[in-house]
Amino acid sequence: MKAIVVTDQAAGAAGMTLVERPEPEAAGNDVVVEVYASGFTPGELTWPGTWTDRLGRDRTPSIPGHELAGVVSALGYGTAGLSVGQRVFGLTDWTRDGTLAEYVAVEARNLAPLPGDVDFTVGASLPISGLTAWQGLFVHGRVQVGQSVLVHGAAGGVGSVVTQLARAAGAYVIGTGRAADRQTALDFGAQEFVDLENEALEDVGGVDLVFDVIGGDIQKRSARLIRAGGTLVTVTGPPEARPADGLAIDFVVVSDRAQLGEIAQRVRDGRLRTNIGTVAALDDAVAAFNPTERVKGKTIIRVRP
Repeated sequence: MKAIVVTDQAAGAAGMTLVERPEPEAAGNDVVVEVYASGFTPGELTWPGTWTDRLGRDRTPSIPGHELAGVVSALGYGTAGLSVGQRVFGLTDWTRDGTLAEYVAVEARNLAPLPGDVDFTVGASLPISGLTAWQGLFVHGRVQVGQSVLVHGAAGGVGSVVTQLARAAGAYVIGTGRAADRQTALDFGAQEFVDLENEALEDVGGVDLVFDVIGGDIQKRSARLIRAGGTLVTVTGPPEARPADGLAIDFVVVSDRAQLGEIAQRVRDGRLRTNIGTVAALDDAVAAFNPTERVKGKTIIRVRP
């Protein structure tokens, strides 16, 4: 099968190569999925699991990509809950070969049924952005009706979903980003926008929840804005700052079939839009992940037409 592999961590996305690899086999509780569309997060090339297995052993050349939409083509021993020929989408294991390939082996529990009226390209754009937003807001942030939520990177893949889910939950949403991102963030539902390069973040006043995808100085300044009892939620690693009278929570997204189903339903009924920027074929994936100019939205690889 065709697959994208990486062998050199220092090279980043520029070190990607299109190669031929053997098709994977399904271990116990696995399924093999014929991949129709795949998502990739550039940051994963810095994650240890991309380069080593769970025991710390080198596993290069490894296939990156952890988001997929496709069709189940084989079942491993003991696998239940899915069937051959079923449309699925989901989030694959961090320490196994990923989804930038024509086939991938993945634990069945990491996948959810993909409704027939949701395109594979859309399905592949949902798992990381959708689950990160859902878990950060509802599981860790416990957002409530009437709260104010400060969403960093509100025009990005995660931030745009956070913005939409928070608005739907009855929160008041303040988005941040670059000046060029203002209209996109407002279109996704932000009620205010702060241009972090030219406007003062502190002017937003107090907020109940901060969803941080930036870290560093922005995180520290954001923590000072959180009201008593509020929460800082971050995906950038252990918090560098904490609210004076609140919680600071960092988390790593996990796959959850029920949450994926909720996200897909919102896409179906129009309550949630994905933020797809570029769609490219697998043969063109290396170029797509090494653009010559800034790409807005998520890049999705369409593995099959």
